[in-house]
Amino acid sequence: MTEPSFAIHSLELGPMENFIYLLVDKPTRQAAVVDPAWEPEKIIAKAKDLGVDITDILLTHSHYDHINGIQAILDQYDARLHLTSAEARFWGSELTRPVLHHGGDTIRLGKTDIRVLLTPGHTPGSACYHAGNKLITGDTMFVYGCGRCDLSGGDPNQMYDTLRKLAGSLPRDTITLPGHNYSTAPSCSLEQQLEGNPFLHFDDRERFVRFRMLLHDRHRHSPYSAISRQEMKQFEDAAQR
Repeated sequence: MTEPSFAIHSLELGPMENFIYLLVDKPTRQAAVVDPAWEPEKIIAKAKDLGVDITDILLTHSHYDHINGIQAILDQYDARLHLTSAEARFWGSELTRPVLHHGGDTIRLGKTDIRVLLTPGHTPGSACYHAGNKLITGDTMFVYGCGRCDLSGGDPNQMYDTLRKLAGSLPRDTITLPGHNYSTAPSCSLEQQLEGNPFLHFDDRERFVRFRMLLHDRHRHSPYSAISRQEMKQFEDAAQR
């Protein structure tokens, strides 16, 4: 197997257990930071420790807990800011020369290709970033969970479509890297998600929306663990009594 041209380093920062990722292109030592927030000095220190230059900032979405370190990064690095055009419209912020994406396009980081996936649901323009067999999912998909749809910009119907598309279009050995450390493991494969993520057990939109909007947060709390399809059915039956 060919050695990948990149490495991904994670930092858990801030009061909401955010995962911030540094995606490093090995040949050029260029780096992209995903969702810089909370303690940007630690992100900068990690970049310096690795001997890399942050050339790009990738946003999965524009909620405050994923963007509040952007300016500190820009104060230190001449980095390009990437987000989807749908998220830029939702955010409404005055951005200086952002690089806007529509989904399906590719960001070139040195010799590493990063595919931008438009994954609405948590916000209208949420994105996941796919490089090699790694998928940085932000708040679209947690380990054995998914992002809320009752916050600003959320839509459970979009989330249902997004999760079904991800589950059906990516290889099962894809490693999912979430935006928060809300689960019993910091990452897992798509195969494990298909077996244990309750939000991937639904073939019915109405049931999904009811679970996401009414049942999940009342009955399930972090750290999330795997739930099988059979356990999910039992959970729904018990919640309806």
